[in-house]
Amino acid sequence: MDISCLYDKGVSFDEFVNKDKDTYKEKVLEILNKIRLSDELINKIKIIDKKIKVLVCAEIWCPDCMINVPVLAKMKEYNNNIDISIVEKNGNEDFFIKYSEEDRIKIPTFVFFDEKFKELGSFVEHPKKIKNIISKGNQPNIIVAMRKYRKGEYAEETVKDILEILLRSQ
Repeated sequence: MDISCLYDKGVSFDEFVNKDKDTYKEKVLEILNKIRLSDELINKIKIIDKKIKVLVCAEIWCPDCMINVPVLAKMKEYNNNIDISIVEKNGNEDFFIKYSEEDRIKIPTFVFFDEKFKELGSFVEHPKKIKNIISKGNQPNIIVAMRKYRKGEYAEETVKDILEILLRSQ
């Protein structure tokens, strides 16, 4: 499928959240409302002066999606040049599999494009800081980090990873 057709098939953040009427919706909105970014990060988000299209593969029930998709929505609140289109995993495996290091798609997967759909980079599942903690294999550190992550306490790390992709293309 053509990337622009896949993008057009997606839904907005609000539509994504409203697919659920209960617990998942509440959790996603709770995370969104708790996100606090430093002035430095907010300013970096605001200086993005080109249209950015973000194709997101996500499911409302996924814990990592509940954490990272709201981060992307928060970034859009600060800069309308960021446009988000969210598609389900089912039926889109052929496109998103190339962003996974395994034989299965990890969600969320964010793929960043310029306005002409030139790919700028991708973000998959966790911020780098969490991936580094997991890769070291220290179980107590992993448990503590994942508890904090699940509460949304690593939102700034997700923003930093995304900004690294977006600002190198400016």
